[in-house]
Amino acid sequence: MFKQLHINITLADDLILMPKYQKMIKALLSNKEKLQELANTHLNENCSAVILKKLPEKLGDPRKFLIPCGFSELKCKALADLGASINLMPLSVWKKL
Repeated sequence: MFKQLHINITLADDLILMPKYQKMIKALLSNKEKLQELANTHLNENCSAVILKKLPEKLGDPRKFLIPCGFSELKCKALADLGASINLMPLSVWKKL
Protein backbone atom coordinates (compact mmCIF):
# COMPACT_ATOMS: atom_id res chain seq x y z
CA MET A 1 0.00 0.00 0.00
CA PHE A 2 2.75 2.47 0.91
CA LYS A 3 5.07 1.33 -1.88
CA GLN A 4 3.19 3.56 -4.32
CA LEU A 5 3.05 6.60 -2.03
CA HIS A 6 5.07 9.55 -3.36
CA ILE A 7 5.32 12.87 -1.57
CA ASN A 8 6.77 15.74 -3.61
CA ILE A 9 7.78 18.39 -1.10
CA THR A 10 11.16 19.95 -0.44
CA LEU A 11 12.77 19.66 2.96
CA ALA A 12 12.67 23.43 3.35
CA ASP A 13 8.91 23.51 2.68
CA ASP A 14 8.45 20.62 5.08
CA LEU A 15 10.27 22.45 7.86
CA ILE A 16 8.14 25.55 7.27
CA LEU A 17 4.87 23.60 7.27
CA MET A 18 5.69 21.56 10.37
CA PRO A 19 7.23 23.87 12.98
CA LYS A 20 6.57 21.36 15.76
CA TYR A 21 8.93 18.84 14.18
CA GLN A 22 11.53 21.31 12.97
CA LYS A 23 13.95 20.82 15.88
CA MET A 24 13.66 17.03 15.76
CA ILE A 25 14.25 16.83 11.98
CA LYS A 26 17.25 19.18 12.20
CA ALA A 27 18.70 17.12 15.08
CA LEU A 28 18.28 13.87 13.15
CA LEU A 29 19.84 15.31 10.00
CA SER A 30 22.79 16.75 11.90
CA ASN A 31 23.43 13.48 13.77
CA LYS A 32 23.44 10.72 11.13
CA GLU A 33 24.65 8.05 13.59
CA LYS A 34 21.49 8.55 15.63
CA LEU A 35 19.43 8.29 12.42
CA GLN A 36 21.09 4.95 11.56
CA GLU A 37 20.41 3.72 15.09
CA LEU A 38 16.72 4.57 14.74
CA ALA A 39 16.58 2.94 11.30
CA ASN A 40 17.65 -0.45 12.67
CA THR A 41 14.72 -1.68 14.72
CA HIS A 42 14.63 -5.12 16.25
CA LEU A 43 11.38 -6.96 15.63
CA ASN A 44 9.83 -9.58 17.83
CA GLU A 45 8.35 -12.76 16.37
CA ASN A 46 4.84 -11.26 16.04
CA CYS A 47 6.04 -8.27 14.00
CA SER A 48 8.30 -10.32 11.75
CA ALA A 49 5.45 -12.77 11.08
CA VAL A 50 3.27 -9.89 9.89
CA ILE A 51 6.02 -8.42 7.70
CA LEU A 52 7.04 -11.77 6.21
CA LYS A 53 3.38 -12.77 5.83
CA LYS A 54 4.05 -16.03 7.65
CA LEU A 55 1.11 -17.32 9.63
CA PRO A 56 1.64 -19.52 12.67
CA GLU A 57 1.09 -23.24 12.27
CA LYS A 58 -2.52 -24.24 12.86
CA LEU A 59 -3.07 -26.74 15.62
CA GLY A 60 -5.74 -29.39 15.78
CA ASP A 61 -9.01 -28.96 17.63
CA PRO A 62 -8.49 -29.89 21.31
CA ARG A 63 -12.27 -30.51 21.64
CA LYS A 64 -12.47 -29.50 25.30
CA PHE A 65 -11.43 -26.09 26.44
CA LEU A 66 -12.07 -26.71 30.12
CA ILE A 67 -9.12 -27.40 32.39
CA PRO A 68 -9.81 -29.32 35.62
CA CYS A 69 -8.47 -27.36 38.60
CA GLY A 70 -8.14 -28.37 42.22
CA PHE A 71 -7.57 -26.09 45.19
CA SER A 72 -7.29 -28.17 48.38
CA GLU A 73 -10.93 -29.27 48.80
CA LEU A 74 -12.44 -27.18 45.99
CA LYS A 75 -12.71 -28.83 42.56
CA CYS A 76 -13.66 -26.75 39.52
CA LYS A 77 -13.11 -26.39 35.78
CA ALA A 78 -11.48 -23.31 34.25
CA LEU A 79 -11.74 -22.00 30.69
CA ALA A 80 -8.54 -22.27 28.67
CA ASP A 81 -7.54 -19.39 26.42
CA LEU A 82 -7.23 -20.94 22.96
CA GLY A 83 -6.44 -17.61 21.35
CA ALA A 84 -9.66 -17.69 19.36
CA SER A 85 -12.81 -15.64 19.52
CA ILE A 86 -15.41 -17.83 21.22
CA ASN A 87 -18.86 -16.65 22.23
CA LEU A 88 -20.23 -18.26 25.37
CA MET A 89 -23.77 -18.32 26.70
CA PRO A 90 -25.36 -19.91 29.74
CA LEU A 91 -26.85 -23.37 29.27
CA SER A 92 -30.28 -22.07 30.31
CA VAL A 93 -30.23 -19.58 27.41
CA TRP A 94 -29.14 -22.33 24.99
CA LYS A 95 -32.03 -24.57 26.09
CA LYS A 96 -34.53 -21.74 25.47
CA LEU A 97 -33.31 -21.43 21.88
